Amino acid sequence: MNVKLANQPLSGIDADLTLEFVTPQRLEHHPHAALLAQGGFKAETEQHCALHEHRLLVCGVSDTTPETIRTASAHAIRTAKGYGYASLKLAQYGNENFAALIEGIVLGSYRFEGYRSDPKPSPLCEVIFSSETIEGTMLDTAILEPLFEQTLVIAKATNYVRDLVNQTPDDMTPQAMAIAAESLSRSHDLECTILDVNGLEAEKMFAMMNVGRASVHPPRLIHLAYKPANPKKVISLVGKGLTYDSGGLSLKPATSMVTMKMDKAGACAVIGMMKAISELKLDIEVHGFMGMVENMIGGNAYKPDDVLRAKNGKTIEVRNTDAEGRLVLADVLGYAQEKVKSDYIFDYATLTGACMVALGPYTTGVMGHNESLKRSFVEAGAEAGEYCGILPFNRHLTKLIKSDVADVCNVSSKPYGGAITAALFLDHFIDEDMKDKWVHFDIAGSAYTESAWDVHTHGGTGAGVRMTLNWLMNNCQ
Repeated sequence: MNVKLANQPLSGIDADLTLEFVTPQRLEHHPHAALLAQGGFKAETEQHCALHEHRLLVCGVSDTTPETIRTASAHAIRTAKGYGYASLKLAQYGNENFAALIEGIVLGSYRFEGYRSDPKPSPLCEVIFSSETIEGTMLDTAILEPLFEQTLVIAKATNYVRDLVNQTPDDMTPQAMAIAAESLSRSHDLECTILDVNGLEAEKMFAMMNVGRASVHPPRLIHLAYKPANPKKVISLVGKGLTYDSGGLSLKPATSMVTMKMDKAGACAVIGMMKAISELKLDIEVHGFMGMVENMIGGNAYKPDDVLRAKNGKTIEVRNTDAEGRLVLADVLGYAQEKVKSDYIFDYATLTGACMVALGPYTTGVMGHNESLKRSFVEAGAEAGEYCGILPFNRHLTKLIKSDVADVCNVSSKPYGGAITAALFLDHFIDEDMKDKWVHFDIAGSAYTESAWDVHTHGGTGAGVRMTLNWLMNNCQ
């Protein structure tokens, strides 16, 4: 879909359909109030009424805050795509809402149809934003245009991540993900390093290697780097990339295996962030590390009771092979810290179902030692339209991952606080000088949805992308 900003009044833009957001207060004075009343329109939240004779689509909103406008525009664009119009135009609702409007339109219109034999594209192919407000005043395009370009880059990067997540395990294998990263590096002037099995062995990344040893698709480690001149900060981003997770010998139930293509969402988020960062030309050096593995079963699969040695030398007792993502991250975190001395290190992983139990299916769990750093991400997420919740560390919970035979156990001895104990496991692989510079994001609930909500349609959501880019632009520039 082509999205444009036009520096002219709404009435001067040639488009097939006009989209308008109406509050209950505004409805009383609307020029088509009587007609809307006949259609049963009461300006209730996300209620729609199409006045086709006036080429007008009206959407009800409770207020005009960014969160409300973002959600309403996503619902409205999905409604508009069901009509026969080729173009749509809409006015501004204040500078503070422009980014939310763009995100709602671009993210809400997303639909993955890569596997349909006969996709039915919508006739709607163009959306035009006027610089005129709904009140009839003109906004300064010198302010709108940079915001338009920036938000479009971020929204498109989020959809890029969704495309990667939504591809099947046989199409998006560890090798295929490495190819995608190499292609991105060539088009976006990024440095790219790929480690195959021999490279992983040379780096002593045995935890990651063992997770993937039963798969016909060997693991890959991807390192993308964006290096501007004289960067103000150096950031490391680490992503869990399980292209498929059967659970290994601790086999998942059949119903739990469906949607496990989403277990690579952390790595996909990192590559999407690298894409956006290079396009935005941020004045920070950023390194993206992705551990790409497939966890399968076979005669050579790693087993409960195995003891694995991670890159940093620590030993791990395996009690459950379905707690594999933390084993991959253990090595990738170690590799990232060895190769790059960064100001901050953040990891993203669809790590635990326990995070969904704690926070629900829409919210990212935020964990780490630095309270102010965690709070800053919750605020950045709220501004960007992502829900985040802090799960607190507890020194007593560390006892639950003690091992009698190794340095640490890969699962808790009790079925409580699973998201936190998983993060505390990762803490074993964070260097002492990085403890207060590290944040772990559990995106198990927020990275994938099987029913539309907010700006999200079925499939990958791109969780983490908008939040992190917002944080980087506000805290590192």
